[in-house]
Amino acid sequence: MGGSRQRRRGDTRQRIQDVAVELFAEQGYEKTSLREIAERLDVTKAALYYHFKTKEDILISLFEDLTRPMDELIEWGKGQPRSLDTKQELLRRYSQALTDATPLFRFMQENQATVRELSIGESFKDRMVKLLDIIREPQAPLKDQVRCVSALFTMHAGMFALKDIEGDPEDKRKAVLEVAVELVTRAHSGPHDS
Repeated sequence: MGGSRQRRRGDTRQRIQDVAVELFAEQGYEKTSLREIAERLDVTKAALYYHFKTKEDILISLFEDLTRPMDELIEWGKGQPRSLDTKQELLRRYSQALTDATPLFRFMQENQATVRELSIGESFKDRMVKLLDIIREPQAPLKDQVRCVSALFTMHAGMFALKDIEGDPEDKRKAVLEVAVELVTRAHSGPHDS
């Protein structure tokens, strides 16, 4: 019985996060109140407070859920050989992590000022640098380092730039990933004339 009560509590926490991200994306973080989140969930404010005391608590929990897979990916990448296969696999796994966290990344894009004000913005930036350190060769020519930086940002930009373009979301994700992999592959293969 205790396990089912814990599961229900976890489900409620997840529902609160889902509704909060939805409202933050629709109205903006600043314009969304805890009361509105509770109303959308059809629960009392007291029930919401049981899980989260503030909007910032909700947002921080969302980022913790997002950064856990990123931290695991970074740790995995650090333990692998600095090979092209490792770099390509890191991009594939990161693509999936981005897809799994699409609503949160949309929120980040649309609420950049809020993200910068909170510690989560700096924390996310640190993780991006660590991912970049895995796919970029520090002694590579500048153009190849730019290709690696561009590969990561292509994956982020693709989420937003392609959202209004018609087509299957999975096909768009694969196209963005293919371009990112091409950039890293080109950077990894050595010096180029162009």
